[in-house]
Amino acid sequence: MIEINTPFTKNSLISLKPFDRVLITGVIYIARDQAHKKMFEEGLPFNPEGQCIYHCGPSDAKKNMIIGSAGPTSSYRMNKYMPYLFDKGIKAFIGKGMISDSVIENMKKNKCVYFGAIGGLGAKLSMCIKKQKIIAYESLGTEALREIYVEKFPAIVIINCDGESIYERDNNKYE
Repeated sequence: MIEINTPFTKNSLISLKPFDRVLITGVIYIARDQAHKKMFEEGLPFNPEGQCIYHCGPSDAKKNMIIGSAGPTSSYRMNKYMPYLFDKGIKAFIGKGMISDSVIENMKKNKCVYFGAIGGLGAKLSMCIKKQKIIAYESLGTEALREIYVEKFPAIVIINCDGESIYERDNNKYE
């Protein structure tokens, strides 16, 4: 396991390869479709430099919990908005599934990383979230933009800064 902290620097991400397992500690931002659309249309309500977006819509917290289940959502739904975020300084995102070639090209240009979280483990992943607050778009409910603090959040490198991907045919080259 590789332990990394936010905000990310170029050096903290540049050596990562597909299939690398990481534990992320620090502030990250939770946003889904509607929050991405608002950030694209209205600008970013936080400093994006070196930051990470988690494609997630957490459920409501139960009594004595910080946040409800917080599993990843499909990242392809944010394809339209991700290049804008990378150009503004976002260095990584966490989600699941395939993304478009144009997003991958922009990731390479901006030296960004796509981390995958395991779908179906939302309750377990939420245990890594130690603080959370809604910072914008509260009217969107579960899709509101949140700032969270995570400790040792487990993820895997799906696509690295060079555009190398776990989806490539010759996956043995990463073993």
